[in-house]
Amino acid sequence: MPTSLLLIWLISTISIALVILRPFKVPEYVWAVSGAGLLLLLRLLTPAEGLAGVAKGLDVYLFLTGMMLLAEVAREEKLFDWLAAHATRLAKGSAQRLFLLIYLVGVVVTTFLSNDATAVVLTPAVAAAVKAAKVKNPLPYLFICAFIANAASFVLPISNPANLVIYGAHMPPLLEWLPRYLLPAAVAIGATYFILRHTQREELSQSIEKDIEIPTLERGGKVALGGIAGTAVALLAASALDRPLGLPTAVTGVLTTAIVLLIVRKSPLAVIRSVSWAVLPLVAGLFVLVEGLNKTGVTQWLSALLTRGAGQSEAGTTWASGVGVALLCNVMNNLPAGLITGNVLQTAQVSEHIKSAMLIGIDLGPNLSVTGSLATILWLVALRRENITVSAWQFLKLGALVMTVPLLLAIGSLFLLSH
Repeated sequence: MPTSLLLIWLISTISIALVILRPFKVPEYVWAVSGAGLLLLLRLLTPAEGLAGVAKGLDVYLFLTGMMLLAEVAREEKLFDWLAAHATRLAKGSAQRLFLLIYLVGVVVTTFLSNDATAVVLTPAVAAAVKAAKVKNPLPYLFICAFIANAASFVLPISNPANLVIYGAHMPPLLEWLPRYLLPAAVAIGATYFILRHTQREELSQSIEKDIEIPTLERGGKVALGGIAGTAVALLAASALDRPLGLPTAVTGVLTTAIVLLIVRKSPLAVIRSVSWAVLPLVAGLFVLVEGLNKTGVTQWLSALLTRGAGQSEAGTTWASGVGVALLCNVMNNLPAGLITGNVLQTAQVSEHIKSAMLIGIDLGPNLSVTGSLATILWLVALRRENITVSAWQFLKLGALVMTVPLLLAIGSLFLLSH
């Protein structure tokens, strides 16, 4: 292998590892941007190639910008506190009922607003709910936000931006998508719920507060709620028309924020300062690192390997590719893994079964580790804002079970669909 290609592999691997490990608590984006910058500095990538890599993430940047603005303005206007109070009152003092309510809301938010929205929008709402319910340990409920964000992320094409990356311009129409993915998604959602509830059963045996005072939702909060609902409608319409999701999300996010700020007569600076903008350079850095890896020929090699495997044993390749990309997500995050998988599937000669298994692996695989997906990284950022920490080991111990069983069951259900 030429020295230049070896250096690309070395820099990309180390950069992604540092993003995952986050040594010295240095933010993830620093390592991704540093790795991308090093590829350019050493002329392993030309400026044009670097810009091309950054440009490929435009739809993701717009999508995240809209979602983060919606979440921040909703938090500022106490929408989450209002929703949390209602959810806690509905639970009627039952921790198990509150757990189920949060889980069902997580399924709906992920399905219609995407897994990143679940991490950004639902996590602070759940944190407020468990605080109102005077729960001693909030983690069992907060874990829902991380795990359902991935488990329900292939109900619809819009449920995960990674779906759009994998299929690219060849996204199946909704009426083709649903028969293909509805059963595996239902299996993954159901299995994830029962495993989570079983593993957290001791914490869920405790009683919670039931006499909850419902705060008044002011006009700003009502507009924020309307903005979130409008965003869901815009995303469904964009998906039905086979349009990119980033621009409508950004437009609804910016418009909602502007209207709320005008109504409550607040400066936009408070909202702008509170948004976790560091996520955007993190994504851009990862896109550039993947652009570098593409130069090494890894895409062509994997495409040939996949085509050859499919020719020898379709069933074996379905299992191997689905599990393989699931594990890859935890080695290098599902965003770069999804980009590589999408490039591979554009040239590989494989069946829809294998494509479906690989998409399920990209979507469900990140439930193994804290940095497996962008949604989980966003979840960690949201937890830090609530002064709650989750260690990589703590997540891995639970994720080993929560990821593995639903993944195998979901891939297995693909074979039921073919009979």
